[in-house]
Amino acid sequence: MVVLRHTRAAGKTRLFYQWESAQLTNSHWRPMGIAMQADPQYGETPGGLQAPFVFKENGRFVMVYGDWEHICSAESSDGKTFTRRLDVAGRSGLFSQAPGANTRDPMVLRVDQLWHCYYTAHPQNRGAVYALTSIDLRTWSASRLVARGGRAGTGPGSAECPFVVETQPGHFYLFRTQRYGPDAQTSVYHSTDPLNFGVDDDSAHFVCTLPVAAPEILNYQGQTFIAALLPSLKGIQITRLIWEPRPSAPAQKR
Repeated sequence: MVVLRHTRAAGKTRLFYQWESAQLTNSHWRPMGIAMQADPQYGETPGGLQAPFVFKENGRFVMVYGDWEHICSAESSDGKTFTRRLDVAGRSGLFSQAPGANTRDPMVLRVDQLWHCYYTAHPQNRGAVYALTSIDLRTWSASRLVARGGRAGTGPGSAECPFVVETQPGHFYLFRTQRYGPDAQTSVYHSTDPLNFGVDDDSAHFVCTLPVAAPEILNYQGQTFIAALLPSLKGIQITRLIWEPRPSAPAQKR
């Protein structure tokens, strides 16, 4: 089992670093060194790689990642060594929300016949979650605003690291981070529409907040786990996650 994570090298340079373990639940995964660095010849922002997300498609591993301005992709046969997927112009970028909007933090979910790519950006300094859909992971629809505002706010950091999971057919949960470190906060939303978790009004979708940052939901050996950043931001913590129904309100006495 391999995990990729962006990390900071000298100065502000960010690159992908790799760890390996035989079991998800093992402690002290084995460091495997640098897996990828940004390459300007492919249109990537120098030192800008971040937020790798890997999933399987037709027996191959596909990685989507940000370069601070675009969402990019790469592929691999073994999940360890990745080759960039380039367009006809030799660029790795699939799309960008807007120049200077800091398009980043992608993740991909298959819903019926469509792949959904969720990501964050903050045009005009208003942080939000966006999504595009695709049949083949190469040609993408126009972007769609799927979550913004509400209890989590509209600041540039109010919609970080979006992650969507379908817990049962037709029921989707969005995890959206506002703060990192010892005071971490992620807001959770529910929807039956994977492209609408509340825009400027989350009253119909808000579920709760969690004291974690950048969570990802994993299914492993029949169990569900949640991975999130350590409060120090220097590693990842993983624990089991159990979905429980919300307690119903007590009946009012007459």
